[in-house]
Amino acid sequence: MQYSSPIREPLITGSKSYHDITEDIASCTEGRPSLSWLILVSISGVIAFIGICCILWTIWMGIGTWGLNKTIGWAWDITNFVWWIGIGHAGTLISAILLLFRQKWRTGVNRAAEAMTIFAVMCAAIFPGIHMGRIWLAFFIFPYPNSRGILWVNFNSPLLWDVFAISTYFTVSLLFWYSGLVPDIATIRDRSKGLRRKIYSTLSFGWTGTAKQWQRFESLSLILAGLATPLVLSVHSIVSFDFATSVIPGWHTTIFPPYFVAGAIFSGFAMVLTLMLIARKVMNLEDYITIGHIESMNKVIILTGSIVGVAYTTEFFVAWYSGNVYEQYAFVNRAFGPYWWAYWSMMTCNVISPQLFWFRKLRRSIVFTFVMSIIINIGMWFERFVIIVTSLHRDYIPSSWNMYSPTWIEVGIFVGTMGIFMTLFLLFSRTLPVIAIAEVKSILKSSGDQYIAKFAEMEQKKDQYGVGGDLAGVEKRDAK
Repeated sequence: MQYSSPIREPLITGSKSYHDITEDIASCTEGRPSLSWLILVSISGVIAFIGICCILWTIWMGIGTWGLNKTIGWAWDITNFVWWIGIGHAGTLISAILLLFRQKWRTGVNRAAEAMTIFAVMCAAIFPGIHMGRIWLAFFIFPYPNSRGILWVNFNSPLLWDVFAISTYFTVSLLFWYSGLVPDIATIRDRSKGLRRKIYSTLSFGWTGTAKQWQRFESLSLILAGLATPLVLSVHSIVSFDFATSVIPGWHTTIFPPYFVAGAIFSGFAMVLTLMLIARKVMNLEDYITIGHIESMNKVIILTGSIVGVAYTTEFFVAWYSGNVYEQYAFVNRAFGPYWWAYWSMMTCNVISPQLFWFRKLRRSIVFTFVMSIIINIGMWFERFVIIVTSLHRDYIPSSWNMYSPTWIEVGIFVGTMGIFMTLFLLFSRTLPVIAIAEVKSILKSSGDQYIAKFAEMEQKKDQYGVGGDLAGVEKRDAK
């Protein structure tokens, strides 16, 4: 009996043809929206409206409407900023790395991940703007020729590094996302009529699908993926410098850059899973976002969650090994001080709960995966809260120790940004293909269930007749 390697799980189910793929994915942008889509966009729209009202109230009344005090000058708003940035930084990285490593299961997740990046960075940009207190002076943070004399931005400030890093990352991510959309926009253009056809014709930049265009498309995708991958690592490292370059115990540590990057990938994969599962159900894409895609994502979550757990442990070890009593106290205070509940929520959600994915049955459960993706994002929010608030609320002078609690305005702004994010994603899913049509077609012959079943049957016959690798020999023996 000859041994055959196991057959990979199909990534496209339902015995699809090329025409079926176009119909199934492009039809999500055509006709009337489903009832579930209308309900979701209505709920997220209302939440977004509440958030916009809270933002306008903050701008009108000032940040005195927040719970900040003399000791804790950074709190809920910067926590939310870093949380959204972490989610945004992971999206393009996920798509780019999977493209560079030629992973076929990328086709089910890349478009949602890239769109997530754009919308998450837009939500993140809100918080530093309103945190300034005078958002109409936000242009002061940009270095440009001006008539203000010696008044210039401080290039030594990590906050200015954020401006450069995030704007650069947003630009590259936008190009990467939109360039991948062009062939699919042309497909929708060819199926449209009237004004809709004119709009999609403009957006497709005259794409006709010639061999030369496909060649340039592939080259551009690889170049942008190659640029985006190291850019993500550098950008989220720079975000961590907001804390690491300070002298505050709990912040002044060299582990922050890799620690923040691992945390960003961890939370990003969880958010992509949340969006994928929603799109899978609402847009009826079960044949293209399969259990195989979900299991592959969960395997990465096990890895990145374990890395984050090692980072937490390393922080405690470095604080103990340093011999610095202030550094040691900062970490003991995190675990056993007044905010102990936030620290242990972080540990439970980020380190303990992802280990349940070692069980294959749970790893392949849609309901369990959806719940876990939300739990992980809650845990990553608590991580940022713990880093920021617990390091500030008790400093060197006990007389200045203070506690922080958010106001309803701060809660409304954060919840509102989640509404804005989901509204943008749902609108995107109704106007543009949420799955890359061209890329799904490219893997049909190797990952479609009907082709895999046929290949598995041939492998079985090879084992039965002992015909080595000669499939023609199998067919001859069957004929006899």
